[in-house]
Amino acid sequence: MCLITFNWKNHPKYKLILVANRDEFFQRPSAPLHKWESGFYAGKDLKAGGTWMGVHPNGRFAALTNYRDLKNLKKNPKTRGNLVKDFLEGGSSPFDFLKRVALEKDDYEGFNLLVGEGDSVFYFSNYKEGIEEIEPGTYGLSNALLDTPWTKLTLAKSKLRQSIANDMLDPVQLMQVVHSKKMDPEELLPDTGATLYQEKHLSAQFIKIDDYYGTVNTTVLLWGNDGKIEVFERTFDQINDVTSDQKVSIQVCE
Repeated sequence: MCLITFNWKNHPKYKLILVANRDEFFQRPSAPLHKWESGFYAGKDLKAGGTWMGVHPNGRFAALTNYRDLKNLKKNPKTRGNLVKDFLEGGSSPFDFLKRVALEKDDYEGFNLLVGEGDSVFYFSNYKEGIEEIEPGTYGLSNALLDTPWTKLTLAKSKLRQSIANDMLDPVQLMQVVHSKKMDPEELLPDTGATLYQEKHLSAQFIKIDDYYGTVNTTVLLWGNDGKIEVFERTFDQINDVTSDQKVSIQVCE
C-alpha cells in the first residue's frame, strides 16, 4: 500500500475502518484479493511472492507501505511483502513479531508496518526507533512516517472523519476518501529522490504517471466489534480503463 487512512477503536460499531490505495508499476503482476493456502485473505505480488495487506480469520491483521527514500537504495534487500505474509501466517504476538523485525530492519528497503491481533495494533518503521502501540483515533500512513502531514494524507484523514460523522460507510462511497487526483504545487513537494515530475504526480492520492506507474487498487476494510470483517477491493487497469471488484466476508474466530 502507498496511502492508508484508518480509524481504530473509535466507532460504536466498527473496531477498524480502513481505506487504502496500492500504487505499483502497471507491468508488475499481482493477484487480487483471495484466500491463501495458509488461510488468510490478501492480494499477492506475483513477482516477489508477498503481499501488502491482509487479514486472517483468527483475528490477525497486517498492512505495509514503502518508505520512499530513492537516494539510499540497498543492494539485494529482502522482500518487504513477506513481512505481512509472515505475520499473518505466524503465531507470535504483534509486539514480539515487531521486536524480531527490528533486529533485521536494515535488511529491507524503507517500510512502515502495521500489525494487529484482537484489540491491539502496533506500528513499526525501519526509519524510526521503537515500536508504537496505536491508540484509539484516526491515522494516516503514506510513504513517510505515520501521520506525516503530506497533503494527500491530511485530506484522506479529513475525508474519513467526515464519512464517519455522516455515517457514509458504504465501501464504494468510502473509496472516494483516497481518490483525489489533485497534485501539490512545487513548494509543497517532498524530496524523496524522485524527479520533480514524479514527485508532483506522486503527491496526488490517486496516481497515474504516464503509462507505467500508478494506483492499481483501492481496499476498504470494515471490522465490526462483533467480529465480522468485510473487505472490498477494486482493481484498476488504468491503461485500458477497466475495473474489477472482489469482496470477502469473514467471521473472526479468535
